[in-house]
Amino acid sequence: MQLRHDPVYPSRRSPVLAENVVATSQPLATQAGLEILRQGGNAADAAIATAAVLTVVEPSGNGLGSDAFCILWDGKELHGLNASGRAPAAWGPERFPDGMPSKGVDSVTVPGAISAWVEVSERFGKLDLKTTLAPAIRYAEDGFIVSPVIAKLWSVAAENLGTQPGFAETFLPDGRAPKAGERFQNPGGARTLRAIAETKGKAFYEGEIAEEIITFLQANGSAMTLDDLASHRPDWCGTVSQSFGDVELHEIPPNGQGIAALMALGMLEHTTIRDHGPDDLTAVHLQIEALKLAYRDLHAFVADRDHMNVVDEQTLLDPDYLKARAALIDAEKAADYPVGAPKRGGTVLLNVGDAAGMMVSFIQSNYAGFGSGVVVPGCGVSLQNRGFGFNTTIGHPNCVAGGKRPFHTIIPGFAMKQGAPLMAFGMMGGPIQAQGHVQLLLRTQLWNQDVQTAADAPRWRMISGLDVACEPTMPAEILEGLGAMGHRITVESPDNAFGFGGAQLVHRLPAGGYAAGSDPRKDGQAAGF
Repeated sequence: MQLRHDPVYPSRRSPVLAENVVATSQPLATQAGLEILRQGGNAADAAIATAAVLTVVEPSGNGLGSDAFCILWDGKELHGLNASGRAPAAWGPERFPDGMPSKGVDSVTVPGAISAWVEVSERFGKLDLKTTLAPAIRYAEDGFIVSPVIAKLWSVAAENLGTQPGFAETFLPDGRAPKAGERFQNPGGARTLRAIAETKGKAFYEGEIAEEIITFLQANGSAMTLDDLASHRPDWCGTVSQSFGDVELHEIPPNGQGIAALMALGMLEHTTIRDHGPDDLTAVHLQIEALKLAYRDLHAFVADRDHMNVVDEQTLLDPDYLKARAALIDAEKAADYPVGAPKRGGTVLLNVGDAAGMMVSFIQSNYAGFGSGVVVPGCGVSLQNRGFGFNTTIGHPNCVAGGKRPFHTIIPGFAMKQGAPLMAFGMMGGPIQAQGHVQLLLRTQLWNQDVQTAADAPRWRMISGLDVACEPTMPAEILEGLGAMGHRITVESPDNAFGFGGAQLVHRLPAGGYAAGSDPRKDGQAAGF
């Protein structure tokens, strides 16, 4: 990795170099993580602290009712945690004759983020939850100054979700979204955070907070019960991986989309991508085509791991299958591919690294901005809309069913090299996340860009068919070249840049310590000491 002082792309940021680093999408959350590290906490403690603060200071992307996933290197071993929630037991396709709703109480599955904090704390943390949640409680109770990007997203959510149960009461003081520079307080959130800290999460799933959540949801027509909440358990599921040269990309197994990044990377090994630079037309084209193929299979076969009865992740990652899929790619022409036959016959992300070598990639999300729009009064709990990730197609592995996990977009990323940890990283932004993992990994590992340069680089997003969205900073010659190849290109305005995600990366340096980068597309910040 070549550390640069001169920006290649439109940005003034340099990588942050330190023994202990925290990279998040909001500066106050980054500072909270550093505060915990200075108090003697480790990377796990810092990850919990930053995740908790993000529920308060970036409600436009996550909340106490989010889901979460984590990949953690403990100094000797890599661990993967799936803390996504399941559908209420009473759900089935017959409940949704018009398809899965994107907002409201019937889009809410059991929230899992709190269980992730508890699991990571109890297994790997050095400090108790009362300590690690203290910064979040402080910001919820005393308030924080709303930052510009979050204020913009907040105002959009007010228009779309303002009539949802409980939303205005908590998030629209004086009847409107707070503006940048104004102070916002969430006393209900502070109360819930205290209860979580004092009971190690039990109040959220079995106690007073749980009862208030269910009472409010059922009063508004939800089928969720106290048993649905109480039966929630996160899973230490390990990771699945794909090599690219001597580097391995690790992802959480399904029900998430991370496997698409692995499939695309495996296909790219059978192309000429190593012969091209990071911003060469052919390099961009090959990545788009590989990801296009991967996403066809992703949406056909990937679901709750326990319900992938026909095609599992190992089948999708079979080397011969990926080689055969790669052979479909024309290096000079875009194509709209069919689904393969592998069976033979808008989120917050944070990354932390500490001086002892522990590294954490942690992601939590409400799914679409503020999620369902449903907020439990007096608790500050904004509930995700992950139920929208299901479909109602009978026989499809992702068809909605009680007790089942929906297909998920949020994925933490982790890279290893020859058995050693290399990079904790990831990206926010719904369906771009697996695509972004491939782009970031190739930029840092194949093309040797530093983490800040890789975060600054112009990104593209495969949509469907031949449609591809590109950032306005993409060079004109690449846009023209992709169009000539048959891609249908849309250049999205800067106001729509969140469709291209926000990235944070923490890269281990050979001499020890880390280089960290954070995406200027959000209010993000990397810092260390």
